[in-house]
Amino acid sequence: MHLGGELLTIGVLFVIAYVLGRLGKVIGLPAIPIYMIVGLIASPHTPWIGLNVESHTIELIATFGLILLLFNLGLEFDQEEFYGNAGKLLVSGGTYVAINMGVGFAFGFSLGWGTREALIIAGMTATSSSAIVTKLLIELRRLANDETPMILGVTVIEDVFIAIYLAIVSVVLSGDTNAWAVVGKLALAFGFLIVMFTLARFAGKWVSKIFATRDDELFTVLFFGLAVMFGGIGDLLGVTDAIGAFVIGLLCGATRYRDRIEQLALPMRDVFAAFFFVNFGLGLDLSTFGEVLWPVLGAIGMTVVLNAVAGQLVARMNGFNVQQGINTAVILVNRGEFALILATLSAAAGLEARITAFAGLYVLVMAILGPLLAVNSDRIGRLVVRPARLARLRTRLGGRRAVAAAAAAEAAEAEAESDAADAAARRAERDRQFAEEFALVEAAGREERENEPSEAASEPLPAERPERPVRQRDPEY
Repeated sequence: MHLGGELLTIGVLFVIAYVLGRLGKVIGLPAIPIYMIVGLIASPHTPWIGLNVESHTIELIATFGLILLLFNLGLEFDQEEFYGNAGKLLVSGGTYVAINMGVGFAFGFSLGWGTREALIIAGMTATSSSAIVTKLLIELRRLANDETPMILGVTVIEDVFIAIYLAIVSVVLSGDTNAWAVVGKLALAFGFLIVMFTLARFAGKWVSKIFATRDDELFTVLFFGLAVMFGGIGDLLGVTDAIGAFVIGLLCGATRYRDRIEQLALPMRDVFAAFFFVNFGLGLDLSTFGEVLWPVLGAIGMTVVLNAVAGQLVARMNGFNVQQGINTAVILVNRGEFALILATLSAAAGLEARITAFAGLYVLVMAILGPLLAVNSDRIGRLVVRPARLARLRTRLGGRRAVAAAAAAEAAEAEAESDAADAAARRAERDRQFAEEFALVEAAGREERENEPSEAASEPLPAERPERPVRQRDPEY
């Protein structure tokens, strides 16, 4: 068997993924959309580039990527946090999931693609990407923020929801119309989950004995073998390989070797997950994006709005302010691997073909938009919080200003009345003084006339009597 050509093509694809990934880091993009774009470039549906890689070439490796994604999700599940604060987490995370799931289900129905398709679309839009969320919290240095434990708590509830949701979806997608058969499959799926959660809770010490080896090679072979084996068990039981991988990851995370497993499993997850995302991109067709453009735009708008509402609501429930609610919303708005997993399951079940294109375009846009929103959360907060705060201040100051204006008007009126009274008093005093002076002048004239000689009286009077000088009155009088 000569595989030189296939190996060369796959190698070139991952070198391209490296180059594009480095460029994406500059603007803060996660790896998921980069890998999908690489797959789209190499897709047989993009013949003008000339790579034409068939999906079956890397399908098995991509399945390993899916299994390791869910295995690490179970491995990183914080059981102590969940069981220690179950009530608070269920209220916060349950509120977030319920808002997004309920409206997402209604949105899926509005597309008219079918009930099962609506269920898939609701799942795509309901939960955030825990991998992107965790990575952004680290890269943006927000692990010490007050709202970060709440955000991580919501992702814990989302992980539980994903496990339950996948169990339900696997039964729904089976297409079985017999009611008792459906009930039996659901009972089997939930029984499987309950058993594995119970083992993870109480049997960690005994499971730890299985991993008691210092050889990293054998240790890696063991946990990888368990992940693949339980993926197969889950698929055979009808609860999907993803659920099987998740619950064995949950069980391995309960052992005292959790940190060692995580240290060795993360690089493996990143490599195999790259195959999964590239393989998903290989199945995308640019020509089909036009058919789902408006549904995707509607889903994006719905996701952003619902996350803004749910983020503020969850933040208020936990005693945080508006800015911390914005930080929560823009971190949790990211969508990624779970939407692609659901699209893969729907394609395997023969559902509406447009779901694959919908999921691809939706995740491409959200995986780019989400990090950009998260990086600019402080700016968004200034744009949203400051106008609202100013409006509240204006409202408060408006009442105070009205009272102050009324008081100032009263003071001005009182001052004007006082000034008028003073002016009237001054005019009265001037009038009194002038009257006194005029009376003195008249009295002096009479006295002078009485003291003149008698012969003067026989003399004829002058033609004109000289005018008596008149005292200039005060101008204000």
